[in-house]
Amino acid sequence: MSSRDRVLGRVRRALADVPADDLAYEAAVDRDYAREHGTRSTAETVDLLAENLADYRAIVHRCTADEVADLLMRLYARRGSETVLVPPGLPPHWLAAADPVRVHDRAASTPHELDRVDSVITGCALAVAETGTIVLDGSPDQGRRRITLVPDHHVCVVRVPDQIVASVPAALERLDPVRPLTWISGPSATSDIELDRVEGVHGPRTLEVVLMSGE
Repeated sequence: MSSRDRVLGRVRRALADVPADDLAYEAAVDRDYAREHGTRSTAETVDLLAENLADYRAIVHRCTADEVADLLMRLYARRGSETVLVPPGLPPHWLAAADPVRVHDRAASTPHELDRVDSVITGCALAVAETGTIVLDGSPDQGRRRITLVPDHHVCVVRVPDQIVASVPAALERLDPVRPLTWISGPSATSDIELDRVEGVHGPRTLEVVLMSGE
């Protein structure tokens, strides 16, 4: 008898005197929880997202769709980025004024090649205001998951207000669970037992979020 068989046998014996329950799981679990905390206007929800992103040490910028190209040009110039990794579906006009060399998102790229890229830019699937979280789902404007995990600098553009939801329950209703979802709350960070914070261990050291309105 395998270890698996022994474990399953113990489970069956433990459940032997439990009455059968034909109630569906969805009906058996109480889901009468608050879908969001408080009532906010759209503008207040956007402000809450910006506040929580900043609280997680992300750098937040606001602009209109007409200003995004100039803003991105200034961000890359300020950082000194010479290369930027670009997903295939990113709107080309976003980088129309930027100077860095574009690096394409390729399946054949090695971790070392990705590590040499100065910056990566993506769109997003959603942003959650109450948790300050950006959600990526691998859509064409976001590319493969690894391109946002290896480069040290990630710029993410969020369309305001269409891509902003108040809460995690509201986000789950709009996301496709079969897609490769990546939930990002601030730059990558970890702490040791003495609570010394280190950033950039398993993701970007710097996260900049552009809240773009008017598109």
